[in-house]
Amino acid sequence: SLSDRFGLWLGFHKCSQDEYLEMIRAYADYFKLSCPEEELRSQALEWATTRGARSGRVAWQFIQDLAGRLGKRLD
Repeated sequence: SLSDRFGLWLGFHKCSQDEYLEMIRAYADYFKLSCPEEELRSQALEWATTRGARSGRVAWQFIQDLAGRLGKRLD
């Protein structure tokens, strides 16, 4: 692990629901992932709920999954 080898610790801090949804929207806009706003919101919240957290890491994982379902590459 990073902490054992290099003494590094990575934190994945929880964020508010609004901050989480802002990250999702920003990623979706940046990568031009087209999804209706309400659908994006409900899917993103369900994703966070099933993973037990809202964080930047969880937002990125959701965007990767969404891109795959839409058949889009994240370049």
